[in-house]
Amino acid sequence: MKALILVGGFGTRLRPLTLSLPKPLVDFANKPMILHQIEALKEVGVTEVVLAINYRPEVMLNFLKEFETKLGITITCSQETEPLGTAGPLALARDKLIDGSGEPFFVLNSDVISEYPFAELIKFHKAHTGEATIMVTKVDEPSKYGVVVMEEETGRVERFVEKPKVFVGNKINAGIYLLNPSVLDRLELRPTSIEKEVFPEIASRQKLYAMVLPGFWMDIGQPRDYITGLRLYLDSIRKKSPSQLASGPQFVGNVLVHQTAVIGKGCLIGPDVAIGPGCVVESGVRLSRCTVMRGARIKNHACVSSSIIGWHSTVGQWARMENMTILGEDVHLGDELYSNGGVVLPHKEIKSSILKPEIVL
Repeated sequence: MKALILVGGFGTRLRPLTLSLPKPLVDFANKPMILHQIEALKEVGVTEVVLAINYRPEVMLNFLKEFETKLGITITCSQETEPLGTAGPLALARDKLIDGSGEPFFVLNSDVISEYPFAELIKFHKAHTGEATIMVTKVDEPSKYGVVVMEEETGRVERFVEKPKVFVGNKINAGIYLLNPSVLDRLELRPTSIEKEVFPEIASRQKLYAMVLPGFWMDIGQPRDYITGLRLYLDSIRKKSPSQLASGPQFVGNVLVHQTAVIGKGCLIGPDVAIGPGCVVESGVRLSRCTVMRGARIKNHACVSSSIIGWHSTVGQWARMENMTILGEDVHLGDELYSNGGVVLPHKEIKSSILKPEIVL
């Protein structure tokens, strides 16, 4: 089987992290976002992943080469010269996706994190006579989204309603699809929306089905959702393989610590924290609801909550970070400083407190 991952553009919502790496390579729970998807695809027998990309393909391919060998999976790029929306990239990659087997192929949005129930999706898709299956997830406020209206018993999609004013349902497109090769025959090589043009047309022919996604789902393309997604992901690990999580008197709730990270004495860490490879957390540090990326150092008695600390950054001793502070790569926050929602671009040294949410250029 094959899969296409819609990598897309510049990742502006996740800056300053995406100033150092393309968004799919930004760490999430101690590994690149896209690797979570590729590993799950490999588990269900996908042998080739095509990345639909219009930004820095050489960086992506160079980075993923080692995983290609490790996972035994082929990773290639299909590069757009102009933005093609969410369906145009499928037309562009048509020759890479069709292999004559007639097997369906996956299409994923690269921002989506979930338990990736791909085996169940394949089973559901092969059981109906449709042309395409989309995964849907239930949300509390459907009026913010495009809602998928479907038959509950069969899963057949009836129609889509964009940001409904009255309640028509609470299921939205989760950005995970399984499509028959015949879908490619009707796609033109032009900017096209798969959600607003292609799927409604398939639904009008009663050939589109939806499967409700079990477990959690989150689009982690912006910082607040990234932190929420980490909580949901760690909750899922707690249920499925709790031995992966840190345990001991200094850990509270769900905490993921890379085996090469060093944790000092008297720390209190958690809940919902990921500490990456080569990180150093000195003594007396308090961490909650945050990510500490590869090679970062948190000095004595610092306190970090609801924040993201980029690669090789430093938080000074007795410093305090909160309210969605984001440090880009190689940022140094001085001793005894406070950051209230500061967003700091890479390679900066911060010598005074950031008292209100602002971007530090």
